[in-house]
Amino acid sequence: MEVKLNQKIKRGATVIEGFPGFGLVGTIVTEYLIEHLNAKQIGYLWSNKIPSIVALHQGKVVEPLAIFYDEIHNIVLLRAIAPINGLEWELAECTEKLCKDVGVSEVVSIEGVGGQQDSKKMRNVEPKTFYHSSNLKNQKKFGVIGVDSLNEGIVVGVTASLLSKMRDATFLFVEAFPDLPDSRAAAKLIEILDKYLGLKVDYKPLLKKAEEFETKIKSVLSQGIQVAEQKEKKDSSNYFG
Repeated sequence: MEVKLNQKIKRGATVIEGFPGFGLVGTIVTEYLIEHLNAKQIGYLWSNKIPSIVALHQGKVVEPLAIFYDEIHNIVLLRAIAPINGLEWELAECTEKLCKDVGVSEVVSIEGVGGQQDSKKMRNVEPKTFYHSSNLKNQKKFGVIGVDSLNEGIVVGVTASLLSKMRDATFLFVEAFPDLPDSRAAAKLIEILDKYLGLKVDYKPLLKKAEEFETKIKSVLSQGIQVAEQKEKKDSSNYFG
């Protein structure tokens, strides 16, 4: 996997990573921030292992693994709208290399986790948020914001790979539903990110916007999975003659 950049990133940038995971929270969060911060696409992650699928949305090509940059806040956003099963370690290694090459100040990883309560109760209760960080300064900051440390739990996917490889990164988690894009959980994490990074997000249209991104992401991902499955069936039928 390679990083392709067509614009230089200033040193000391903050990288926010939101790969597809539990409730698609990371993807919804990064998609919202890209529009809110008016971030521009400056590159992408490329691998010949990524399914050969290109999505179109409103007449524009949607890169499966894109890199966006908000120069004003010096924030880099890594957004994935593609099936990434089997690419978790490569994505973590590629993210780590990008961060070292650019000289970033902090990496923030976004992820959903299973709730402690049953799904019916979760719909009526504000989702809980958690963090994991080895940085004492960040720990104090989250304490002031009112976010608890995630002391017990199982983390999977790209986030788990990043936890193993980038111990000094900051990880933000929110309770989310596993079987659907959870815009409500994503909105809660955007609120926490706003307080943590001072992005001045307007919360009034937050849930509405998140729901719009939920529809877009669900459509793009489902189409990608369908095409991948059809391709796999075709390859299989050709193989067996």
